[in-house]
Amino acid sequence: MSTELLLASASPRRAELLAQIGVRATRLICSVDEQVQPGESSERYVERVTRDKVLAAVRAAPGRVVLAADTAVVQGDRILGKPTDRDDAMRMLASLSGAEHTVMTAVAVACDQRVELVRVDTQVRFRALSEAEINAYWDTGEPADKAGSYGIQGLAAVFVERIEGSYSAVVGLPLLETATLLKSFGIPCWQRL
Repeated sequence: MSTELLLASASPRRAELLAQIGVRATRLICSVDEQVQPGESSERYVERVTRDKVLAAVRAAPGRVVLAADTAVVQGDRILGKPTDRDDAMRMLASLSGAEHTVMTAVAVACDQRVELVRVDTQVRFRALSEAEINAYWDTGEPADKAGSYGIQGLAAVFVERIEGSYSAVVGLPLLETATLLKSFGIPCWQRL
């Protein structure tokens, strides 16, 4: 088993979070079906997509340790994915305004037949947002590629009234759980980058 980590993600935020804890990773992007299946719960969805990503990468790179993750913004029983356009983002952000939602991030580490997966759920509450703020935020370009149409680590930080749980999981990778999983596969944190 190689101790060089492969990151099965196109997300620059996940690569930055790994670097933050001193873990070097090479990107290996694999395409999987990220459509919500009929009757699929949000919990099952985020775990399935994460498992599919890590298994696709393991098939592409046998004998290598692979990390994959997926994040879903969930309000009630609705998964708020990346916005399709401005109107979609406006609807999502208006629904999050003055309300609480859950950010679910699953992370999986695998090598050959061994797969370990954990999911971290974090509660996030937004303050009330004005229509002008929502429009101005869209105009920054930041929400276009983000689940739920916002990035807590960016300009939308000013929308967040409180969180209960893992901040790094909301960004896209729960670092405590990730470090624990990586250690069990022989990948240490705080490597020299």
